[in-house]
Amino acid sequence: MSDIAYTNSFPYDSGEASSSPESALHRPHVLIATAVDAEREAVLRGLGQDGRFDVVAVGVGPAAAAAYTARALARHRYGLVISAGIGGGFAGQAAIGSLVIANAIVAADLGSETPDGFLSVQELGFGTDRIVPDADLSQRWMQALERGGLSAYHGPILTVSTTTGSAESAAFLARRIPGAAAEGMEGFGVATAAAAYELPVLEIRAISNAVGPRDRGAWKIKEALEALEAASSHLLEVLT
Repeated sequence: MSDIAYTNSFPYDSGEASSSPESALHRPHVLIATAVDAEREAVLRGLGQDGRFDVVAVGVGPAAAAAYTARALARHRYGLVISAGIGGGFAGQAAIGSLVIANAIVAADLGSETPDGFLSVQELGFGTDRIVPDADLSQRWMQALERGGLSAYHGPILTVSTTTGSAESAAFLARRIPGAAAEGMEGFGVATAAAAYELPVLEIRAISNAVGPRDRGAWKIKEALEALEAASSHLLEVLT
């Protein structure tokens, strides 16, 4: 994630809490969670005035994302949750300026270091380190992006609390999670909140930089936000 300032803003001060889940087709209202306001504004520009969507900035990192997404879900009824933002792309998987839609949302650093290497929380037997997005909606969004001429990839998006800053760390993650396409800081938190409400979830990342050595001069934040805006405009096709 970039060092963009953010504020948390929620459109509902009160409202009916979510009840038993229904399908996204029967409850088409969609919650989109971004980390920061710049991402939120890009998504809103793409969506226009479509009243089916609420877009909130939930903060940076998986803990804030889970807490404030859950707060938003408690205040209104939704049929679908989306984590959207910019992020890093893995070499050979997602180029700068492209888009990645998750086929798995992975808590990449949730686990323990051991003498034999890293063990995920799932390998430790303490829960799960991944949530699978809605496959049909993911595929439909991919197809919409491709029809729109946008460069898009389908693969695992990793959620980390500390963004990767070395070639060695990037290579380690790529080996441990085959096909890893992008890295962000909020997806697993948003997906965990959605799972608590038994709601389908999607994640999209517009790639602003390469995962690996930190080089702020090479980041393309403006271009990534423009790609996120374009991708959001094609989301309208997915729910019709």
